[in-house]
Amino acid sequence: MSPVLETPVIHSTSHSALIERLRERLNAALRGKADVVQFVLTCLFARGHLLLEDRPGLGKTTLAKALAESLGGRFARVQCTPDLLPSDITGFNIFNQKTHEFEFRTGPVFSEILLADEINRATPRTQSALLEAMAERQVTVDATRYPLAEEFFVIATQNPHEQHGTYPLPEAQLDRFAMKLSIGYPDRDDERAMLTDAVQTARQSSHQLQPLLQPGQLAALQQHVASLAVVPSVQDYLVRLAESSRQHPEIALGLSPRGLLTWQRLAQAWAFLDGRDFVTPSDVQDVAYPVLSVRLAIDRDVPRSVIADLLARVEVPVLA
Repeated sequence: MSPVLETPVIHSTSHSALIERLRERLNAALRGKADVVQFVLTCLFARGHLLLEDRPGLGKTTLAKALAESLGGRFARVQCTPDLLPSDITGFNIFNQKTHEFEFRTGPVFSEILLADEINRATPRTQSALLEAMAERQVTVDATRYPLAEEFFVIATQNPHEQHGTYPLPEAQLDRFAMKLSIGYPDRDDERAMLTDAVQTARQSSHQLQPLLQPGQLAALQQHVASLAVVPSVQDYLVRLAESSRQHPEIALGLSPRGLLTWQRLAQAWAFLDGRDFVTPSDVQDVAYPVLSVRLAIDRDVPRSVIADLLARVEVPVLA
């Protein structure tokens, strides 16, 4: 577990330099995907969890490891399979023959960054164990609650094109993710540069990246993001968008109040990454697709055209 630390003072003048270093680090790990990196950072600073829905081999694990090393946190990976048990994720009690007492052995959720690979291959029972960890940042084993790291961040993946032996995530679990992203293939120049980097890296001794954040700094930044100003007109805009989603003829399940709170947090984080301490309607629109695509049930796939139509139906407020 992370030690209890005094919250560091956040100086706004240092925000931009720190964010830029984080961007550079992640863009180097995931070439040609600056937009994906921006959304990942948005999700991180909003204190959400991320669902990556894409084909294997596109850099999801590389991205998660680079993020963990940049934050100075512990990284853990779980390969989800049908025989994975809840205790394989949360941990379990084991009897110590010497002390004649049960001892708790922590599972991979006791990390700062957890990669749950192919999450839809885990059974519903195992998925529910991860759900508690994501929602409450704690796990319960044998009626005892164990808190997780304050910065606990889940990156889960699933392959949308392979459905044999999978257990589709129910809406309740999908709603625990702040956003859903797809990485996609890099372009030709970025793939060529990736090959060059692989050759150069092989010639050098492997080394771990140095953390960019001090202990406790991420939690302080997340708290700062949550306090960014959202004026009443922007909040009213969010509420009207949520109401419109519940009335839209092509949306089977509209936005929940929890989803609305998540949308506001992501808009705050997006404004923070843009160097502002207030949220605009543009911030709300910029994060609309990744936040809505994971929680609006339209045959489990949300076309961009539907979300574009949803945004077009609601009048945009003008800030004074």
